[in-house]
Order: sequence, then structure tokens, then C-alpha cells
Amino acid sequence: MNINLLKDDELAHLRSLIASTEKVAIVCHKNADGDALGSSLGWAEYLRQQGKEAQLIVPDMYPDYLQWLPGLQQSIRYDKKTDKAKEVLKEADMICYMDLNTISRTGDEMQKELEGFEGKTVLIDHHESPEIKGDVMISFPKMSSTSEMVFRLIWQLGGFDEMTKNMAIDIYCGMMTDTGGFTYNSSKPEIFFIISQLLTKEIDKDKIYRNIYHVYTLNRMRLCSYVIYQKLKLLTPQRAAYFTISKEDMKRFDFKKGDAEGLVNKPLQIKDIRLSISLREDTEKANLIWVSLRSVDNFPCDEMAARFFNGGGHKNAAGGKLECTLAKAEETVKTAVREYKNYL
Repeated sequence: MNINLLKDDELAHLRSLIASTEKVAIVCHKNADGDALGSSLGWAEYLRQQGKEAQLIVPDMYPDYLQWLPGLQQSIRYDKKTDKAKEVLKEADMICYMDLNTISRTGDEMQKELEGFEGKTVLIDHHESPEIKGDVMISFPKMSSTSEMVFRLIWQLGGFDEMTKNMAIDIYCGMMTDTGGFTYNSSKPEIFFIISQLLTKEIDKDKIYRNIYHVYTLNRMRLCSYVIYQKLKLLTPQRAAYFTISKEDMKRFDFKKGDAEGLVNKPLQIKDIRLSISLREDTEKANLIWVSLRSVDNFPCDEMAARFFNGGGHKNAAGGKLECTLAKAEETVKTAVREYKNYL
């Protein structure tokens, strides 16, 4: 099966760029998820195998349930070790941007630092409309995940035989989490060919699944149950659902980063519901609402996120934010759903 991503001249250019580089900074987006971290860690390890100094810089805190990922403890958090991160960026010959289509997704402070970088840049991403311009732009929005792209690149570069078990774990985790456990955006046979190859590295895919989805704290379980029971609202006849999570809710259930991960998918288990939207207040800033959207079939979450929620993403999974009260955000949701009623 042919899983190559690049044309021969594009591949030669990437090889040349890597060969001429000594120090590489790997950068992903804020609120890094499994795909951002998995793809970054897998790519960083590949570069180290080529004799390069590769350092992952994460903008801020990542969820507790991803702490176990191989190699993650050696990453640098920009918000905690800013001076060290700036030093790495200053000394880097090249920056690889992973799983983000615009530098603004790294946050205001880190964005300023990155915009002053004058070295080589590589983009590896699967989001629509990339704004990052680099020496090599590897952008494939139809891919299930950036981690899938990293596997394909390593394969095409001839690095699969040397792929370690830890690299395979990181890449599989990224693919799994960005497809909801291979329940959406994952129907292409190439994806399962890649999984079969990753399994030859003796990864335990069942354990990876448990490490992600079976590590709820009691408070997280209670928060999720409370939201579904008390906060979930159905918008009929549009076949849409939404819920809110306030600061008070988070305080009540001792909210930790990542505790709401995946909750937006739950309403889609209700018969005939085609769109689910989550509205969560920021834990610190006033009047900042984080929005997540999930859908089934052909409903365009990415389009709705761009039009109404200052965001973007993919057809069935997108996100954004609103600078307003939670009540105002609910009104925006209702307006957006009315506008897209023909899709629902």
C-alpha cells in the first residue's frame, strides 16, 4: 500500500533541509492534545535518530492523562521555563510547527518570540487554511491527524525500521485521540495499514486506550455526570445539543485541565443528535468562553466555528472561543444552530 505523502522533489527538499540542520525546536499549540504531543514527540525522536538536537517546546500545561507519553517529561513548558525556551529558540537552526496552522495558537507571548525567528521553518499539519509560511509546508487537511502524517513521513524517509517502540506509542496515541478512538475521520484503509505497522513495534494498543480513556478521577466522573444530567440542553427540531460548564461547576468538582476532554462527544450518543457544542468558562480570565464542536456525517463544524466562534478545525471536530458571558455564548449557539438548520 502506498502511504507516501510527498512528491520526489518535495521529499528531496525535506531531506536536504534536515541534513543541513543541527538544532531543531519542535513547537505545538496551546492546550496541547494527544495529536499535538504525539506527533511532536514522534518527529523529535526521528530527528534525534538523524543526529540532530531536537527539543519540544510546549506553550503551556498539558492534560494529566497525557503525562505518561514517552519523552514528554523532557519537553520544555514555555510558560514555566520561559528563559530556557527562548534560549532553545535562539540557538535553533530550524523550527518545526506541529499540528497548528497559525502561530497565534501558541499564545500571545510565545507568538511574539516565534515571529522574530529568522531560521528555517517546517510546517507539518492537517488543519485547513495554513497561515504559517515555511521552507517546507506539509499540509494535508484530509489526513486523520498530524500523527498519521508523521508516520507517513518517517516511512517515506526510510526511517520505519529504526522506529522505536516509544515513537510508535506516541504516534498511535496521537492518531487514536484525534479520531475519538478511530470512531470518526478514520475510514480510510491506509489508517489501518499504519496501525498494523505500528503493532509490529510491540505497542500495547489496549493499554494506550486505557491510559487515555480509563483514568478518570472521581471528581471528573462526577463532573461529567452532573453536566449531562443538569446542564445538557437539546435544541429541537434542529437535532443539536449543547451544555455549559461554569467556573462554579469547575470549582465544585475540583476541575483539573483535561477533565472535560471528550465530554462534548457524549450528546452524539443520543438518537438523532447530529451536533454537540460545549461552552466552558476559562478558569482564570473573565468573559472568556472555550467552545468545542462535534458532529456526525456532513455537518461542517469547521465552518460554523469560523463564522460564529472565532475558530476552526475539521468537518466533524472544531473549536473556538468567545469573549463574552456564558449567557451570551448560549445565545450565540442558538443563533448559529438556527443558521445551520438546513444541515441538521
